[in-house]
Amino acid sequence: MKLPQAPTEESFPSPLHHPRVATVLGRWLAVAITICFLTGLFSHFQQATPGWLVIPSRPASLYRVTQGLHVLSGLVSVPLLLAKLWTVYPKLFAKLPWPPSRQALTTILERASILVLVSALALELFIGFLNTLQWYPWPFPFKETHYALAWIIIGALLVHLAVKLPLITAHWRRTPADRTPVPPPADSLPPAITGLTRRGLFRTVAGASALVGITSIGQSVPALGPVAVLAPRKPNVGPQGLPVNRTARDAGVVAVGDDWRLTVSGPVQLSYSLDELRALPQSRSQLPIACVEGWSQGAHWEGIRVRDLLRLCGAPEGSRLRVVSMEKGGFYATSELPPQYAEDPLTLLALRLNGTTLDLDHGYPTRLIAPNRPGVLQTKWVHRLEVLT
Repeated sequence: MKLPQAPTEESFPSPLHHPRVATVLGRWLAVAITICFLTGLFSHFQQATPGWLVIPSRPASLYRVTQGLHVLSGLVSVPLLLAKLWTVYPKLFAKLPWPPSRQALTTILERASILVLVSALALELFIGFLNTLQWYPWPFPFKETHYALAWIIIGALLVHLAVKLPLITAHWRRTPADRTPVPPPADSLPPAITGLTRRGLFRTVAGASALVGITSIGQSVPALGPVAVLAPRKPNVGPQGLPVNRTARDAGVVAVGDDWRLTVSGPVQLSYSLDELRALPQSRSQLPIACVEGWSQGAHWEGIRVRDLLRLCGAPEGSRLRVVSMEKGGFYATSELPPQYAEDPLTLLALRLNGTTLDLDHGYPTRLIAPNRPGVLQTKWVHRLEVLT
């Protein structure tokens, strides 16, 4: 009995497995990855700001835009990656040159970079998507792993581009040969059966990516909320018309008694009951809650300006502030407020949301709200402010 022969690169004669097709899809994927990487870097630095970096508090909705783009570009990358892999997978069956030569080493390096790139990118997109669902079925920390994988992807991508640069350059622009239909081999199926032309493939991939985007971006663009069937959060759905990620029960804040007080620890020690806070001059801010999972929603807030509290406690100009929650444990039971945020007139210790007293799930009796900040740093259930100078 004759055994079937192993497939070779020539076993896949479709004109869609062509360097020009791979180059076009690669350009689209590279744009999506670049946007995803840069916006993700911004989000990471928001949560772990290095000493040399000062992140401004304005534009007030900047983080809402960047994180919406981060999640959107990540989701759009999924159909682009699948299409790109389908286009080039016959290369996996190409024979290595023998005996070993410089060309063989280049081919091995290329395949190794592709293995690292595809593996890291697939894992990055997978855990990123599960993060939007707030589901973490793994033992490793998400934020640190997601950040490390991003740099691995960029490194592997640069190696891959360096190796394939001559081929990419040769097929970067459409040539007259690309405009001429390529006749299929005599033993292949006719186009009516095989399906797509190159143009049809591009339209299909672009349409699939656009569909993924439209059905997910509604979690940060309220106008598209009704069609956001892939979005884990819906605009205006939640207590007081605002979604909630971490409820009071999840945070271990079951109830707030009448003995609650806000302590301001600075040059002058201050302590306020809730009624005393309400008696202080109140300000209003219209700011979004923008979460790392990609959803965001604008809201109207009322409360005391943080900079006014700093003045009352005698804090020197340019002071940093630690905001302490009643939350029991968790990674974000405290947050630090850099001077540019503490001095911004939009930054409030909020007591009211959308015209009514804060719901317990939104941080009652008081919470932080500041411009251009991730939702995880908008600390809820605040009971202490510490001036760090």
